[in-house]
Order: sequence, then C-alpha cells, then structure tokens
Amino acid sequence: MRAVVQRVREASVSIEGERVGEIGKGLVILLGVAQGDSEREARYLAEKIAHLRIFADEEGKFNLSALDVGAQALVVSQFTLYGDTRKGRRPSFISAAPPEVAEPLVERFIDSLRAAGLQVESGRFGAMMLVNIANDGPVTLILDTEA
Repeated sequence: MRAVVQRVREASVSIEGERVGEIGKGLVILLGVAQGDSEREARYLAEKIAHLRIFADEEGKFNLSALDVGAQALVVSQFTLYGDTRKGRRPSFISAAPPEVAEPLVERFIDSLRAAGLQVESGRFGAMMLVNIANDGPVTLILDTEA
C-alpha cells in the first residue's frame, strides 16, 4: 500500500461538478493499493499517518501529529500510484490491486483513520475526480508498506 500525504490548509474533491468531500487544515492522502495488500497494511498505514509528526509546534519544529492539532483527512483512492513507467511510454498498472480487492481495503484504511480519532472525508472509489489541494509548506511525503 502506498500513500502520498500532503499537509494542507484546505482541500476538496468533486465529481462531475458536485463537491463530495472537503476539509480545512489537515492531510490529503492519495492512496494506492497493491497486489497482495491486506487489512494489515491498511491498518498499519492509517495508524502511521494519524501519528505522523508533520505539524509544527510553537518552535516551528515538526513535533505534532494530525491528532495533536485536531486536523482532518481527505482520502482519495488512486491506483495510478502503482503505475510503472520503466518500459515504454505508457504506464503499466499490473502492480495495482484489482478494484474488487482495492475498494474494501481503501474503506478499511478510512475506518482505521476514524478509529484513530481523525475526522475523514473521501472521494468516491473508481470515479473521475477533481481534487483541489492547498498544500501547506509545501509538505509532501510518500509512505509505502513495502520493505
């Protein structure tokens, strides 16, 4: 499982002109599910992100987590995080989990973030989405459950 995590001032996701999720200060999490991923990876990654210290304390140091600052999360499923561009010019997505496997794991990830204490909004699995992100910092990290 792979996540691109961006600290944001605000973010939203829309589908065909309809806003389906929006947050203020928090994290946008673009989430990809790989072949072979399980609930274990979903729970681990959610816990890691909820406690990731990427918010500044009063001295400006990254010492606070999303939980510490009462941040929100916007989760957007994104199979393209597993696009392989090493050969040719068209990405191959064979490493991405098929939708029937990925969708329940994205939901498990969201449930795990909520269980950790975060308010979570999300896009819609499999939909073409417009994601507006006001990256704060900018702070962007890539987390991967693969060793």
